[in-house]
Amino acid sequence: MRGVAVIGNPKLNSRTRDAAERTLAALGVDEVTVLEVSELGPALLGWGDPAVKDAVAQVSSADVAVFASPTFKASYTGLLKLFLDQFAGQAGLANVVAVPLMLTAAPHHALAVEYQLRPVLSELGATLPTTALSLIDSTYTEDGVIEAWAERWAPVVRALTA
Repeated sequence: MRGVAVIGNPKLNSRTRDAAERTLAALGVDEVTVLEVSELGPALLGWGDPAVKDAVAQVSSADVAVFASPTFKASYTGLLKLFLDQFAGQAGLANVVAVPLMLTAAPHHALAVEYQLRPVLSELGATLPTTALSLIDSTYTEDGVIEAWAERWAPVVRALTA
């Protein structure tokens, strides 16, 4: 199973990246690529940039993709939105099992991932068979949420990517 972690955090090597990589590992993904969207920089503001096209192609050809963002102003980052805008509507993520993931500072932001990020991925044609992951950024490494989520959903993801 080929997976990609799409990191929508402006800060490189963030907790967002760590959470996405942990999620792919918990799913049993054996071939992981990490895409730090911030490294695409100003190229995201236009259309047709070769590096952006390559990044879109890489995500579009993955079996499973974790789309990860910190919670900014009760939503995912504008950086991630700029990247997602590069995909064709209703087909850009066809055949990709997508996992929306957001890190939050407090439990009251837990639904942001379901109501903000998940619908965009659906609009792009992604397969969304699992619940989204909302993780508390100060406890996700020890609270067991990723592991419990993966125990429930890994068999579904494996079946869909077989």
